[in-house]
Amino acid sequence: MNEYDTAFLKTPLGTAKIVGNKKGIVEISILDDEYATSENPSEPLKTCMIQLDEYFNGERKVFSVKLNPSGTDFQKRVWAELLHIPFGKRTSYMKQTLQLGNEKAIRAVASANGKNPIWIMIPCHRVVGSDGSLTGYAGGLWRKKWLLEHESPSGQTSLF
Repeated sequence: MNEYDTAFLKTPLGTAKIVGNKKGIVEISILDDEYATSENPSEPLKTCMIQLDEYFNGERKVFSVKLNPSGTDFQKRVWAELLHIPFGKRTSYMKQTLQLGNEKAIRAVASANGKNPIWIMIPCHRVVGSDGSLTGYAGGLWRKKWLLEHESPSGQTSLF
């Protein structure tokens, strides 16, 4: 069963394209083009859409959607490590690399993060440079900044 369903969800950052089936979500990507939110998605995609909506509305910090990303064994290890970064927290590429046990693999780890197929739910946006800088993000640095601010424990500090 390799057939996948696709759904679209409008978010504050663009349209999310969600691809998956009963085995899990294989892709969530952010598009610059606008698509209408899908009205009758299959059940796994519907659950994913609901949880993403809750995340953007500030009502969800942890996802419970079954994920099924496609990648190499190394990429899957890197992505699995990303799942341990709590909401509102950040780590560096070097810390992530050390968690995986090979400090010389930093470029490979950064590359795997860049190939993360499941936007937000596998939180590669929570990985920053060792100096705290917002480095590399496939969805654009402005989106990474928005997501980190959205997850910031202090929340918005100003009404204007």
